[in-house]
Amino acid sequence: MSRNEISININDHGTALDDHKRRVKCNYCGKVVSGFTRLKCHLGGIRGDVAPCGEVPTDVMGLMRNKLLEKKRGNLSKEVGELYHPDLPWKRNWCPQSNGVKDAEQDMVQPVESGGKKHVKFNSISENSVPEVFSFPKGNICSQTTPSAMEELSSHQFQKCIARFFYETGIDFSAAKSSSFQRMVNATLDCGHIEFRIPSCRELKGWILQDEVKEMQQYVNEIRNSWASTGCSILLDGWIDEKGRNLISILVDCPQGPIYLRSLDISGALGNINALQQLFDEVIMEVGADNVIQIITYSTSACMEAVGKQLMEKYRTFFWTVSASHCLELMLEKMGMMDLIKGILEKAKTITKFIYSRATVLKLMRNHTCGCDLVKPSKIRSAMPFLTLENIVSEKENLGKMFGSSEWSTSIWASSREGKEVTDLVADCSFWTGATVVLKATIPLVRVLYLIHEDDKPLLGYIYETIDQAKETIKDEFKNKKAQYTPFWNAIDEIWNNHLHSPLHSAGYFLNPSLFYSSDFFTDAEVASGLLCCIVRMVEGKHVQDLVSLQVDEYRAANGHFGQGSTFDRRSSTSPALWWSRYGGQCPELQRLAIRILSQTCDGASRYQLKRSLAEKLLTKGRNYIEQQRFNDLTFVHYNLQLRNFESGVSSDILAEDIDPMDDWIVDEAQDHVVLENCEPTWMELDKTTPSRVHIEAGSSSFLPKEEPS
Repeated sequence: MSRNEISININDHGTALDDHKRRVKCNYCGKVVSGFTRLKCHLGGIRGDVAPCGEVPTDVMGLMRNKLLEKKRGNLSKEVGELYHPDLPWKRNWCPQSNGVKDAEQDMVQPVESGGKKHVKFNSISENSVPEVFSFPKGNICSQTTPSAMEELSSHQFQKCIARFFYETGIDFSAAKSSSFQRMVNATLDCGHIEFRIPSCRELKGWILQDEVKEMQQYVNEIRNSWASTGCSILLDGWIDEKGRNLISILVDCPQGPIYLRSLDISGALGNINALQQLFDEVIMEVGADNVIQIITYSTSACMEAVGKQLMEKYRTFFWTVSASHCLELMLEKMGMMDLIKGILEKAKTITKFIYSRATVLKLMRNHTCGCDLVKPSKIRSAMPFLTLENIVSEKENLGKMFGSSEWSTSIWASSREGKEVTDLVADCSFWTGATVVLKATIPLVRVLYLIHEDDKPLLGYIYETIDQAKETIKDEFKNKKAQYTPFWNAIDEIWNNHLHSPLHSAGYFLNPSLFYSSDFFTDAEVASGLLCCIVRMVEGKHVQDLVSLQVDEYRAANGHFGQGSTFDRRSSTSPALWWSRYGGQCPELQRLAIRILSQTCDGASRYQLKRSLAEKLLTKGRNYIEQQRFNDLTFVHYNLQLRNFESGVSSDILAEDIDPMDDWIVDEAQDHVVLENCEPTWMELDKTTPSRVHIEAGSSSFLPKEEPS
């Protein structure tokens, strides 16, 4: 045999566990799959009914994938007809997924800093995925499919692609009738291609939507099937809309990805604990009480806290927790109310308002900062003031030079009352000293907040240690001077003890091998009691609970396979849940508990930044039954498309509502009348001559000064 034939022999990569070869064990990761066919998909990273292997060598994965794709291409040729054009690569020659043509769904696994894997899914039959195309060459059509049939199939796919654009973006269907939209689409079609008809509003609301609902339901059901083994977290996102209604959207999150469940108007039940519990009872029953590990809420209100306690008393198998990012924002908010921090932020705001409200001053500032802005936009509203203050401190020297320059001293603003105030402020040493203190206390929390928001999956097993590290960083910043760091520690502890901390966090800390087997692991009464609480609530039966307690001792002593996995490389390069699936088999009861805890997130629904406006429309009364059902379908498809994109790592700027660009930091409302120098440029002219602005990580800058009247 040739080298290729030997390498592709599937029997060399798996071990049959029964005579009929119905259960096969992967030789690389140990996963058991149902048959050698699924083992090929497992090794080739072709996602279908089995997860991809994370340990398979790259060359083996490539060979398996190519073999599977070749077979898939052959099947597609028989069904659809040959669309091959010799001058185009494979990914340009095949139509996207349809009811008649099913493509292979790849699951590309990328390493992430946390030690886990990031799954990036593409719908494509080629190794390199591209977006779904809207036109196809009129090339050689096989005799099995007539040109007219092929054109009809392609037109069908084209219309579904257009429809998905509308469903995903939430754009009004009437845009499909726009002549500009038609011209835009036609511009993408060369004259040598088949031309297709734009779907009508009726089609967008009709058969295309129903097809999309069916496909999305299949995707959601695949995720649902994983809940029994990994457990899941119910995420609540609540807000008050412009009509004063209290609304919530409900998501369910698990390692396979988040899904949208429903939206509710809880205005009528607000303040009624029993009524709210009844609403959540329905959600819990739909998800399955045995599958739920925690419900993560968005609020620390007394009403929500009471509902949580009542639910935990009724269902003694899961926990009611508060979103980690929300609690961190509360910590920053509490610090922001301290006199020192509040005063420094007000002074910093005085500087930015003055500069950004005057075109010549803004231009002068950017000249001295090489185009850098002081105000830093962010989708995390609570972090903006502290990031902006950090920018101001980093530009301290340049600001000093600016207000000491001849350009400043000869400008009309230098002699104004506001100009003198800001000049004195920039020269005030006490302001800079206070700003440094504020940053020492707050930036560690801001970094944690960004870590949670930007992480591929903010794992529950790390939040306990992360908060401790933030506190230790603050302590180090103040040179271990207790009198200086204690007020900030107290602010953190108040939110931690009253809202954020859950027994799940303690258990996650203990069961996280990357932390447990490290030299600085420390267990105290809080950790021990949290672990015990999880065992009692999540493990059914006294006998099994006792067995788990004994298995904890095996884990603590690093006996057997635990010892093999306790090495630094193995525990640091693998996500905690995956580590337990590999090395916890000798203690199956503890293994199941650990996987279900460590598979959960610590953050809430807000991290997905779904547009709330669609849910608000959904919950508006006055539609007939058919229209309401159609809107239910549209909402279901829209939100789950967004969540699937998020899980796949696809960046989308349409997710969140427009972010307020910190108007209170850049708009000087007191400046109603200003005097403009001769030939003073407007802000539009100023922007054309301004040096290129540096990229701001969290969002693009929209800071443009008010136009100064002539």
